[in-house]
Amino acid sequence: MKIVIAGGKHEADFIVNMFKEDHHELIVINPDHDFAEYISTNNDVPVFSGDPTKAYCLSDAEIQDADVLIALNMLDTDNYVTCMIAKRIFNVTKTVCIVRNPKNVDIFKTLGVDAVISSTYMLGQMIKNETSLESIIKTLSFEDEKIVVIEIGIEEDYELVNKTLQEIEFPSNINISCIYRDPHVIIPKGSTVIKPFDRLIVISTPQEQAAVIKFLQKRK
Repeated sequence: MKIVIAGGKHEADFIVNMFKEDHHELIVINPDHDFAEYISTNNDVPVFSGDPTKAYCLSDAEIQDADVLIALNMLDTDNYVTCMIAKRIFNVTKTVCIVRNPKNVDIFKTLGVDAVISSTYMLGQMIKNETSLESIIKTLSFEDEKIVVIEIGIEEDYELVNKTLQEIEFPSNINISCIYRDPHVIIPKGSTVIKPFDRLIVISTPQEQAAVIKFLQKRK
């Protein structure tokens, strides 16, 4: 498949890393020159440094007739513009984008984006030893909310710290899809050790979401 990945930071790095071993033709476009170099070096793939909302940039990257374009820009409007240019000018078959505002999901689908992923945020405040800690948990809802993807930070006193994945008795319907250990993205194996300050990307179901978060945040 010919896959275009436009914009984004570590999520773009993760998607490139996931697809590069499957012999797909990857076209990566990133407006941040430094991060474009990071993705290129980290994944050994060429990256076009430029603005994916500009038709000339997409033309220079030769995205014509791509099978899918994934738009990961910070602004919802930028993702919409990128998707529409890709479909209407460059005959891209399918477009996918993320949005920060959940209200844009139905709007963007109505306007022609094939798949829209909504990011929502839950803020939790925990207090221990008179110290206030803020933990932001990010969730993505997919396809009628049949699954959720949870991004959660690991603190030093969590029970699973310094344990391998195979040592941890996870609840049902949970999968650790990747670990952000800045600046690296790790595809975990059974022998992978959870370290303090890791950020886990966890796939679960909406029904199990609360139990999964409670399990991951259990303290020693």
